Amino acid sequence: MKRFLLVLGLLIITAALTIGGAAVYVYVQYTSPSKLVQDRDIIIPQGTGVRGIAEIFRREQIIDEPLIFMAGVRASGLDRSLRAGEYHFPKRVSPKQAAEILANGETVNRFVTIPEGLRSGEIVARINLVDGLTGEITEIPEDGTLLPETYQFSYGDSKQSILDRMRAAHDEMVEQLWPGRDANLPFDTIEEALVLASIVERETGVAAERARVAGVFINRLRINMRLQSDPTVAYAISPDKRLERSLTRKDLRFESPYNTYVTAGLPPSPITNPGREAFYAVLHPATTKELYFVADGTGGHAFARTLKEHNRNVAKWRRIRDGQ
Repeated sequence: MKRFLLVLGLLIITAALTIGGAAVYVYVQYTSPSKLVQDRDIIIPQGTGVRGIAEIFRREQIIDEPLIFMAGVRASGLDRSLRAGEYHFPKRVSPKQAAEILANGETVNRFVTIPEGLRSGEIVARINLVDGLTGEITEIPEDGTLLPETYQFSYGDSKQSILDRMRAAHDEMVEQLWPGRDANLPFDTIEEALVLASIVERETGVAAERARVAGVFINRLRINMRLQSDPTVAYAISPDKRLERSLTRKDLRFESPYNTYVTAGLPPSPITNPGREAFYAVLHPATTKELYFVADGTGGHAFARTLKEHNRNVAKWRRIRDGQ
């Protein structure tokens, strides 16, 4: 009997040591630095379970043995907390640290930049090309309802969510800037301000000129002088997509409420999506007596108060253009 108890005791101790040794081995493997030799961004697809994550980590050399990772995750209580998404893993990250990164849910930040002056259809086309966004955009918003900016997103976000954020940002901008507008502007509504801002946005890409260009158009509106803006003509001729050719004299006579060469006042709606600076410029235009501007050959414009001065600037621009 004593011999039996002694043998039984030895077996129990051996089993305990074996189990304890296995636990120690799992812990060491789970907490030790991996073979990942450089920082990596890794995507965990939606719906991937612990076993699938372990297999991804094995391929990426974050772990050697999936079963050890699975045991470590379950022992630490993280097996139900691992989230899908795109994550950044530093080199030599341990399996334990990798699991905690997924559990914390701090995904990689991606960015999409939408330049000022694009039509809504062009914006949708750009969003459709962004890697990492999902879903479809079923309806193109009206021009002048989206705010061009740089937007942050995470892998797997929807394309529609970017568009919704652009619309919300636009509404917030208008709500913020409209109340502080200058007094005695020759327009009364936010919609009219957006129309003029869309024209200013297309007329100049030089930030320092926006308020001055806005001032010229404000002066013209005040004396009921036609705006004669080339971008409005291009929009009138091709409202669905950008005109890919230079305007002709015949184009300037094209009958349309958007053609500001033949129609006085502002067009019926925006011709593009203006940025914050263009909208601010029409609410706070430069104080000037200028009524004209034309390209100066350097990317900016030459401004003039009189038609005579303007004609000299036009002749100079034509010589530069012909030389180019």
